[in-house]
Amino acid sequence: MIRATLWDFGGVLTTSPFEAFARFESQHGYPAGFIRGINSTDPDHNAWARFERGEIGGAAFDQLFLLESTRAGQPLRGRDVLPLLAGDMRPEMVEALRRCHEKLKTACLTNNFRGPDPSADPGRRRLESVREHFDVIVESSELGFRKPDPRFYQHALQRLGVEATECVFLDDLGVNLKSARALGMQTIKVVSAQQALEELEAVLGIPLR
Repeated sequence: MIRATLWDFGGVLTTSPFEAFARFESQHGYPAGFIRGINSTDPDHNAWARFERGEIGGAAFDQLFLLESTRAGQPLRGRDVLPLLAGDMRPEMVEALRRCHEKLKTACLTNNFRGPDPSADPGRRRLESVREHFDVIVESSELGFRKPDPRFYQHALQRLGVEATECVFLDDLGVNLKSARALGMQTIKVVSAQQALEELEAVLGIPLR
């Protein structure tokens, strides 16, 4: 029996940052997939991973990402990539989250970063706008480790007071879902809002739209 729904934030409750990456690459003459390629190279120790774990600040991320992108073939500053992450809220997903929160435990599991001024971070403001619908928010920047580290999910389960087999987890990245499945969770890869909600309704047996 499902007792909790676990939600990634960017790419699930908001539009995917990959869409913004693609637009930026097209507009500025970078190869398609360039930013994702940098982020997937040495994924546990690159600038992105260290920033999301809170090991480095924004200035260091800016310079390290520049070094990594230069090695990949074209220089790109980290500070120019960060604004692409915010995305737009998906109202239908927020409504589904609200309905889930009425009947089940809910948690947000997000890999994120802490900027020098959180109030000026559009991604942070969007997360705060739906905080009331979550029992628990788990953030990589606070824990010091990130998805898909199994400890991230185990921390969320402990805070919710549920077993992995009692959860369904939504994320837009397969690598994050793989770790969740290994612990026993049901998982949904979010490709679109409609597809994700259809699958989530089938798992939960309740209307979400």
